[in-house]
Amino acid sequence: MKIQSLGHVVLKVRDRAKAEAFYNGVLGLLVAARSDVLKMTFFTLGGTHHDFAISEVGKDAPGTAREAVGLSHVAFKIGDDIETLKRAKAELDAAGIQNGAADHGVSKSLYFADPDGNRIELYVDQSDEWKRDPSAVASFKPLTLS
Repeated sequence: MKIQSLGHVVLKVRDRAKAEAFYNGVLGLLVAARSDVLKMTFFTLGGTHHDFAISEVGKDAPGTAREAVGLSHVAFKIGDDIETLKRAKAELDAAGIQNGAADHGVSKSLYFADPDGNRIELYVDQSDEWKRDPSAVASFKPLTLS
């Protein structure tokens, strides 16, 4: 078997309307479809039918401890330059969303949580060093964005 590409990611959320407002309204993901039967909203980045989806599991659903086994975060590429990342930070700050930045060498990132505590990463690529040295993707330093 050979996997060709990552198809999509589905996150479980407590309140689909609230999560949809976050992913569509704050992050700008385009809604491709909604299913009240499945209690899901499907989003597209434009290249395929859907790249990301949310699935409502109920308002009383328990959260997951940060140390628990499961999905760590979902990352969305937003560009290739630091100015794009700075603008994203300003938008998150204006929306009152706490965030932190990291320099991974090959990319620079912002990390934050959605309304249900699911971790999200927005990143810009900064180097193709990983093509010469695959271990370059494991780099981490705190990053200050002004």
